[in-house]
Amino acid sequence: MRILLLCHSFNSLSQRLYAELAALGHTLSVELDIADSVTEEAVALFRPDLLIAPFLKRRIPDSVWRALPCFIVHPGPPGDRGPAALDWAILEGRAEWGVTVLQADGDFDAGPVWAHAGFPMRAASKGALYRAEVTEAAVAATLQALARHAAGEPPLMLPPQADGWRGVLPQARRAIDWARDDSATVLAKVRASDGQPGVVSRLCGVAVRLYDAHPATAAAWAGLNGAPGEPLARRDDALLCRTVDGAVWLGRVARLDRTVSIKLPAVLALADETAALPERVAPLTRADDEWAELRYAEHGAPGARVGVLSFDFCNGAMSAAQCARLRDALVEVKRRDTQLLMLAGGAGFFSNGIDLNTIEHATHRDGDSAADASWRNINAMNDVALEILTTTDRLTVSLLRGNAGAGGAFLALAADQVWAGRGVMLNPHYKNMGNLYGSEYWTYLAPKRLGADGARALMQRRLPLSAPEAARIGFIDRCIDGPPAALLDAALQEACAMAASYNLRDALARKQKTRAADEAARPLADYRQEELARMHRNFYGFDPSYHVARHHFVHRLPHAWTPRHLAVHREVAAR
Repeated sequence: MRILLLCHSFNSLSQRLYAELAALGHTLSVELDIADSVTEEAVALFRPDLLIAPFLKRRIPDSVWRALPCFIVHPGPPGDRGPAALDWAILEGRAEWGVTVLQADGDFDAGPVWAHAGFPMRAASKGALYRAEVTEAAVAATLQALARHAAGEPPLMLPPQADGWRGVLPQARRAIDWARDDSATVLAKVRASDGQPGVVSRLCGVAVRLYDAHPATAAAWAGLNGAPGEPLARRDDALLCRTVDGAVWLGRVARLDRTVSIKLPAVLALADETAALPERVAPLTRADDEWAELRYAEHGAPGARVGVLSFDFCNGAMSAAQCARLRDALVEVKRRDTQLLMLAGGAGFFSNGIDLNTIEHATHRDGDSAADASWRNINAMNDVALEILTTTDRLTVSLLRGNAGAGGAFLALAADQVWAGRGVMLNPHYKNMGNLYGSEYWTYLAPKRLGADGARALMQRRLPLSAPEAARIGFIDRCIDGPPAALLDAALQEACAMAASYNLRDALARKQKTRAADEAARPLADYRQEELARMHRNFYGFDPSYHVARHHFVHRLPHAWTPRHLAVHREVAAR
């Protein structure tokens, strides 16, 4: 079947559907929803049998939905309608939610239903739910809808639904009343607004938007005095803010008193206002309910120990400071007597590479520049990769519980083995960010797995790679089936078996021999120097493509056109 994906942006859900549909043999093309005339042109050029809209913010033109079937993927159960379905569900504490695939008929989310899938809600941000439960339900429901459509079956005959239209969730409903709202309410409001649009509030007397909220234990704020809404302490660039019954950690803030408002680590956004706050350092090994970006735990019997280092960075972006903390943590845990070190990333993302927001922020600081900040960040990322690559006294495994992109995908390859959950999406390329060349030792790591030609083809392809496909071509070693919530336990069971294996010593000897031979043939420092020479031109050279692309990404500027590697119908038409 010829299927056109129409989406506001090629986001995680759109990418996952693209990969699933491609694996089933469908012929696909993508058009970003820029204007009605552009959509009409895409349909005329591609001549699809079906249009699927996994992520839209506007109605599909009448001329399109009247001409061919158009399936809308709505992140709500049957009967729910409106542009903020998940926001309302989180704020209202719904226990169950779902995804509905319906056919466009000119009104928002009101057409015939072809399939739907439900899931239990959990205490998490909108983005976390969207990338996990919503995406899994959307894939299941879309494939069911396609099967019904291909079999010539009609839409589902559902009982009449009450009109479930809910408009945009206004800031008045998101607003935090620090004098009345308890911690659970504050968390719900920020989680319902994460990603976009954030919660408008005030911190340190400054108008801000709040994002990335986490619960705080009593131990975190013990001995600290302050009124509700007042920051009490810092940790990992997050601020501990008092509530009427405790406190919460706020990880990201966008100031509204500046000409340019960028979502930044809270401590960086409010650097002057929070400089005197105490630092509440959390040990790597600690109680599960104590939040911090880095965590370490050990499993298994003596002599067969597995160390698990997780790093849960907001949206997978790794600033220079975060990279430095992660490298220091690696140095620390490598002193432990373990036989295998697992790098577990975060539940939502493994890593997406350098932090473009903090880099963009450098353009507004005296004596700094985006080029300098980019250079610091890529070198810090390389330091992390090098620490993993030179770990030769034990086995290493990267576990991708969430998506990985750009330098983060190659950071994972620095380990001996790479495992990923079945629903993980990888974007192992850099060119979409203004033709960046990339580093993180990819010129050493990718050819070892794919060969020189395979690595070159992958980097030029610029398309997302599903975990099953990545395992098939050898980019990763294993794709682990099962629910995402059980992924870590399943990986731990396998890792403990590896650590206890009778031939562990032989495996380590082979690893050390291979690393020594590779170093003799060409030192890692040589790969790094060559990659960084190309990156230096990206950052400081005459071509501004990277800086333009970064600015557009950070400020969420609307797309002017669909890249040709996605819109294959336009690529063909241009020949």
